[in-house]
Amino acid sequence: MKLILKGGRVINPAEHFDEVADVLIEDGKIAAVGKDLSAEGAEVYDAAGKIVTPGLIDMHTHFREPGQEAKEDFESGSKAAAAGGYTTVATMPNTKPVVDTAALVRSLEKRAEDVAKVHIRIIGAVTKGQKGQELAELGDMVQAGAVAFSDDGHFDPTAKVLLNAYDYLHTFDKVIINHEEEPSLVEDGVMNEGHRSAMLGMKGRPTVAEDIAVARDILLAEYAGARVHVAHISSGRSVELVREAKKHGIRVTTEVTPHHLTMTDECVNLYDSSTKTNPPLRSQSDVDAMVEGLKDGTIDAIVTDHSPHAQEEKDREYIYAPSGFPGLETAIGVLFTDLCKTGKVDIPTIIEKMTWGPAKAFKLDAGTLSVGANADVTVIDPDLVWTVDPKKFYTRGSHSPFVGRELTGKPVLTIVDGKVVMKDGVVL
Repeated sequence: MKLILKGGRVINPAEHFDEVADVLIEDGKIAAVGKDLSAEGAEVYDAAGKIVTPGLIDMHTHFREPGQEAKEDFESGSKAAAAGGYTTVATMPNTKPVVDTAALVRSLEKRAEDVAKVHIRIIGAVTKGQKGQELAELGDMVQAGAVAFSDDGHFDPTAKVLLNAYDYLHTFDKVIINHEEEPSLVEDGVMNEGHRSAMLGMKGRPTVAEDIAVARDILLAEYAGARVHVAHISSGRSVELVREAKKHGIRVTTEVTPHHLTMTDECVNLYDSSTKTNPPLRSQSDVDAMVEGLKDGTIDAIVTDHSPHAQEEKDREYIYAPSGFPGLETAIGVLFTDLCKTGKVDIPTIIEKMTWGPAKAFKLDAGTLSVGANADVTVIDPDLVWTVDPKKFYTRGSHSPFVGRELTGKPVLTIVDGKVVMKDGVVL
C-alpha cells in the first residue's frame, strides 16, 4: 500500500522536526518526509490544517486479559486505542491470574497478534502473584518478550526483594515500573488527604506516602545501577525527587496521566465514582508541579492508566467503588483543551511525551517518523470540537469524569504498519 499524507503540520520529536510537509508511506514504512512529495500511484489523504505525528504510545493500560474480560479485552481495548490515536500500548500484569510466567507472556502476545488493532506490548509482574515476596520468572519473561516489569497496583514493601529484582533485570537492561505508595499511610484512604477530604469526611491518601516510596525506590535503583520508572506520578514533591535524581545521573524516568495534569481533588463528588483514581487526584499545587515537570523534561511520558470497570462495579458508593476509568479515547481532547488551548503547554511538548518520550524511556523501536521507520502514524485535527459520549466509546468502560464535556482536538486517522485502522473516529 502506498499512501501520502499531504500538507499537514508534521511533528517528529525524534528529529526536532516541526513544519508543514508531506509524509509518504510505502510497504508499511516511512518512505519520505518533505515538501511537495510526488503522489503518483499513491492514495492521497489531505492533512492540511491537521497535525501528523508518530503513532501515540501508552505504556500504562489495563486490558484485563486474562480473567477479567467482562471489563475489557485485547480486542475492545485495542479498538479504543486506535480510536484515541494510539498505535502502541503496554498492558499491566495485575490480571487474574497475574502475568508472572513466560507461558502467559507468550500466550498474550499470540492473542494480541490474532485480535488487536494496534501493537500490544506485555508487562510482566516483578514478584509471583504480585505478592512482593518471591521474584517471578523475570529472565524467562524477558526471553518471551516482556517489555518491562511491574507490580502495578501494589507497592513492594520489602526493599530486599525489589533490590534483588533491580540486580537481576539490570543484566537485561529492563526497567521496573513502580507503583509508589507506602501502604501503611494509605490504608482505607479513598482520595487525596487535604482540605477537600476533611470537608467530605473521607479518609485520605497523603502525598507523603508517594514521596517516601519514590525516594526509597530511586535510592535502591541508584545502588543497583538499575533502571526505575515511577508510575503515574502525582505529588509535587515526588517530581522534585525525580528531577534531582536525574541531575545526579540516576537512571530514573517517570510518567503522568492527563487527569493528574488537569484535575484536582476539588473535582471529587461523592455521587460520582468516576473521579476515584489511584493515586488520587491531588491539590492544585501538585497539578502545577506536574505541568512544570512536563515542560522541563523531568516527566518523560504521558500515559492514560486506562482502567475500565464493569458498570455495576463503578455504580457504588465512592468508598467501595474500584479506582480508575477508561482514558484512551479522551486523552488528546483533554490535553489539547486544558493544556494547549490555555497556553500552559505547547503542542510539540504534548506530542513528544506521547511518542518519542516513552519510546526512549522503554527503548522501543517506535515513536518516530524517520525514514525507514515502521509506518505507525497519527493524524490529529486540533480544531475539531466534540462532546465526550460514552455510548460512542469502543472501550467497555463507560465511567469517565469527562463525560458530557466539550473538547477541542481529536485524532482523525490512525495508521499501524502502514495500514489505516481508524478514520474519522471509526475503527476499521
